[in-house]
Amino acid sequence: MTDVYLPPSSDGDQTKAFRQLHTALTVKVEPVGRWFEARFKRQHHRTSGSLRDSTQDVTGEDSESEEEEDLIEEEEDDIGLQGLDPSDWKSQDHYAVLGISKSRYRASDDDVKKAYKRRVLRYHPDKKKARGEDVGEDEHKFFSCITRAFEILGNVTKRRAYDSVDPEINDDIPEVDEDSKSNFFEVFTEVFERNERFSTKKSVPKLGDEKSTWEDVDRFYEFWYAFDSWREYSYLDEEEKEKGESREERKWIEKQNKVARQKRKKEEVIRIRTLVDNAHACDPRIKRFRDEEKKRKADEKRAKQDAIKAAALEREKERFAAEETIRLQKEKEEQEAKAKALVAKKEKEAHKKALRKVKKQLRETCKSNDYYAENEEQKLHNMQEVEMLCEKLSHTRLTALIENLQTNSEADAVAVFQKEVKLVNDEIEKEKQEELMKQRESQAAKDGGGGGGGGGKGKEWNDEDLKLLIKAVNLFPAGTGQRYEVIANFINSHSTSGISRSAKDVINKTKNLQRLDPSMKEAVNKKAFDKFEQSMSRPKKEDASSNPSERYANGGEKPWTTEEQKRLEQALKTYPAQTAERWDKIAGAVPNRSKKECMKRYKDLVAIIKAKKAAQEQAVKAK
Repeated sequence: MTDVYLPPSSDGDQTKAFRQLHTALTVKVEPVGRWFEARFKRQHHRTSGSLRDSTQDVTGEDSESEEEEDLIEEEEDDIGLQGLDPSDWKSQDHYAVLGISKSRYRASDDDVKKAYKRRVLRYHPDKKKARGEDVGEDEHKFFSCITRAFEILGNVTKRRAYDSVDPEINDDIPEVDEDSKSNFFEVFTEVFERNERFSTKKSVPKLGDEKSTWEDVDRFYEFWYAFDSWREYSYLDEEEKEKGESREERKWIEKQNKVARQKRKKEEVIRIRTLVDNAHACDPRIKRFRDEEKKRKADEKRAKQDAIKAAALEREKERFAAEETIRLQKEKEEQEAKAKALVAKKEKEAHKKALRKVKKQLRETCKSNDYYAENEEQKLHNMQEVEMLCEKLSHTRLTALIENLQTNSEADAVAVFQKEVKLVNDEIEKEKQEELMKQRESQAAKDGGGGGGGGGKGKEWNDEDLKLLIKAVNLFPAGTGQRYEVIANFINSHSTSGISRSAKDVINKTKNLQRLDPSMKEAVNKKAFDKFEQSMSRPKKEDASSNPSERYANGGEKPWTTEEQKRLEQALKTYPAQTAERWDKIAGAVPNRSKKECMKRYKDLVAIIKAKKAAQEQAVKAK
């Protein structure tokens, strides 16, 4: 226990002890901040710790010698820097020249100024002479390097230009290999941190780790793919613009320097892009995210397919249920239809049975009355009439007829029988007339709709025109160019009726003739031929040993048969015009024909062909 003696009381005050004090403890107190700096200076200069000295140390009121000695504190070894050449200042490490190579770009402007001041105090020729040191040419050169280094690092723009090409910058980029993939974060984290200081934006996202989310990783690569660097390469200009002797030379130097800077800037952009590409290729998170995205899409696709299958299955069930409902409904309808058909069949069979019964009853009634006939011929006729009545009359009428026959006397029964037969025959005749009328109306409608019958409004066909139509149809067979126009011109040029026929009239009349009964058509042809024979003053022949050639028939002589016509045409081809005794040979090739007949036939053929061509040409012109 330590004894503490209190001062005596005064003015009548009394001293009283309230509590005992504990043993005193020894506590070590260290100065910090500016007090630590003051203590360091006192120890260095071996000064006392009086209040005056401490105040002077804290407030900076030191003597000039103490300040100078304090600034001489060197940060690094200067060995190897003494022999620098001031003219080669671009290749020098200015941070090392000022003694701050360790801090480099991290050094603040104040740090640069303090370092320069330290260098001046130590290497200025006047300071060295004041300390009694020898000053040579190397000392002057080194101090010039110090001045140049501060001139560059002490200016913000020039320092940035130097920091852009600092020789200590490591621009290496990791390759895409197994080591980079397996040690991705160890390899690339340091590289991105080394390059993030060149960003014009202060907030630079970090690479992160394996636990980073997709949003963080995407934000990181999005930033680096759009990375904007402040590095510029004016420090590496090969020539200084100020050295140009004229304005044009200075402009040329500036242009060359600008091209070189743009090229290096482009290379820097490519370097950063390559770095980001390599990192993206090696990043295990990207592969994981892709696998997760692929799995998510696969799950979504599978879920979608399952939904589609479920919907299809549901639709299939609905379709099956609908089909089943339709099938049951159809079966029900079929069963109802079968039931109705069965009932109708039974009713029909019952009706047939009842009809057969009354027919049989009618036959027996008529038979028992000897068919109401007076002789065998009438009996046979009445038997046929009974069968006709059984066939035509309904069940009701048959029942009524039987009742009348059975209830009346024999004479009255005969009258009833004959009256019913007459009534049925009248009905049959009426039906026939109605059917015939319908057929005539139908035929008239067809003839009127197709322009047939009369061949057109107000254009009746007389016998002469019909004869010319038949002749022209045979003369100009199917395949003739514009056949019906030619036929119409032929009829108009030979007819004496004064009616002009068009191709449409000819077509309608031809179709009308084709629709006629064959016997009627034959009669028309025969009538036309008879008139043709009369006009040629030739007696009619009922029979002919061979069929004449309708196409080439001539009324003034014996008709040429088809066989004779073929032989003549073949002989004309076999014996051309320059053949000697041509017509004798042609006549020898056609039996039963003389030379004169062959020559006349040939002239007739030529005339027919010319008339045909003239009619065709006229039809073409009229069209």
